[in-house]
Amino acid sequence: MNIKINRISKQEVWPMRHKIMYPDHPFETIKLPKDDEGLHYGLFVNKKLVSVVSLFIIENKAQFRKLATEVEEQGKGYGTQLLNFLFEKVETLNVLSIWCNSRVNKADFYGKFGMIKTDKLYNKYGIDYVIVEKPLKIEH
Repeated sequence: MNIKINRISKQEVWPMRHKIMYPDHPFETIKLPKDDEGLHYGLFVNKKLVSVVSLFIIENKAQFRKLATEVEEQGKGYGTQLLNFLFEKVETLNVLSIWCNSRVNKADFYGKFGMIKTDKLYNKYGIDYVIVEKPLKIEH
């Protein structure tokens, strides 16, 4: 099995975001206002895109958004591999922390990466979210 992680375009992440995250909403729902500023990554298995994530640097913090993996590929560790790649990447970007808006029922998954649930909760499209964050060590 050949696994590769590459930078991809926002147009390449949109279909998977829609299919996996918000299939019952209009396609435009999955487009983010700052997608032009994001770094988008895809994990490919034997040249087939199976998982995507987008990274945004805002001031001195990194935020990843819209982690999505094809349903038939979930549970195989691809999301974990993509996040490990992302965490290594942000270590080189001189940011103080990395965070994301996690669906409440997925927040424990991010704990495996040292991310901690905050007290910031909200609901969007009928889905409950919590912000999870991990402080990063900065060397000067």
